[in-house]
Amino acid sequence: MPNILICDDERSICEMLDITLRREGYKVETVTSGEAAKRKIESALYDIIVTDIKMPAINGIEVLRHAHKLSPETAVILITAVDDYEAAVQAVKAGGAADYIRKSPGLIDEIKLAIRKALEKVTLSRQNFALKRDAATRNSLDNIIGASPAMEKLKQTIRTVASTQSTVLIYGESGTGKELVARAVHTCSPRATEPFVSINCGAFPETLLESELFGYVKGAFTGANQNKRGLFEVAGGGTIFLDEIGEMSLTMQVKLLRVLQERSVRPVGGTDEIPIDVRVIAATNRDLDKQVAENTFREDLYYRLSVIPVTVPPLRERREDVALLVNHFLRKYAPAAGKSIARVSASSVASLASYDWPGNVRQLENTIERAVALGSGEELQVESPAERPRARAAAAGVGAEGVSLAPDAVLPEGMDMEKYVADIERSLLKSALAQSNGVQARAADVLKISYRSFRHLMKKYDL
Repeated sequence: MPNILICDDERSICEMLDITLRREGYKVETVTSGEAAKRKIESALYDIIVTDIKMPAINGIEVLRHAHKLSPETAVILITAVDDYEAAVQAVKAGGAADYIRKSPGLIDEIKLAIRKALEKVTLSRQNFALKRDAATRNSLDNIIGASPAMEKLKQTIRTVASTQSTVLIYGESGTGKELVARAVHTCSPRATEPFVSINCGAFPETLLESELFGYVKGAFTGANQNKRGLFEVAGGGTIFLDEIGEMSLTMQVKLLRVLQERSVRPVGGTDEIPIDVRVIAATNRDLDKQVAENTFREDLYYRLSVIPVTVPPLRERREDVALLVNHFLRKYAPAAGKSIARVSASSVASLASYDWPGNVRQLENTIERAVALGSGEELQVESPAERPRARAAAAGVGAEGVSLAPDAVLPEGMDMEKYVADIERSLLKSALAQSNGVQARAADVLKISYRSFRHLMKKYDL
């Protein structure tokens, strides 16, 4: 049922329109002053506002401007007498008013017709916005690659939380795609046409982070030569994404908490508060519950942020998505590298799917990018991080146990570090001796150590 607000200082006109429009099936509210109309507009959403222009104190043009500022989708119809007809025409030409109607014996019929036309435009506008948002939703969710039950559940969560205005806290290990999830929430939300602003809280020292988030005024500190808007203000109407929120200092946590409570920011060096309309999405790869217990993260801020917690599953918990991700990254990097690689070998995909991926999707992406850069032919062979130590060992002519691990390799539980290092040294000594035909001095040169050190190691390992 369309919601209509009538504003006219003539009570008889308000009553007449109220009765007529209710009979037409509309929900109607009436006020007799511009001040009352502004208060109504601030507290409710109207499809149509019908207002007289000439009223004491706050006139209809001011009501129009206020409505346009707070609710741009609302259509405003101006009622005008002959002496303020020119003001109504200018308001329509300026794009603020949907229509204008002269007060005359046919006022009722003209208002009914104008309301029907305005509602058609409002409905069409909302339908177009919904279609665009639905398309954006599909595109945004398509960027989150995965068909596993865990990812389908995550996508459904995104659809659900996007329609709310609540603060979201995204949990996930490094490389799982927390910012991608945050962007999807924004793109699926009513704020989709407004800015999405992202900042990594761990990438800035405390003082710089404050000025980045809240802005500053000229002269606030050395080098502040002009006023600068902070990211909260830049994101006005949209979403701000605070990545690595667990890295934020306690002092900054207090300031952020105040912003969330007051819905306003104060630039560094400034005295005036700036109201903000921003949805906050935060993310962390830390255990904030543990940080709260250790007093390194404020409990009150934690509860403010985690109104809706969302967890992004690590790649090892959705191995069935590895093949989809591999093909996605292949399509991304092969054309960019100017290569016509059609597929990744089945054995490579199986090997990649069996790896635990401590660096998650980011690590897999880097692995495919590197393989594409070095590969050739139509079918790509991709070496998983778990296979690299064995490949290096084979190239060096030593056993796999004698090669240092890749930085991203997963260590077995209960690994004996001293034994591992000893095995490496023993293997290297044997390989050097074989390469130098048993000549120890030459073997020492191969290993770039002194002959004395070589002899010491030979004795140590009873070789």
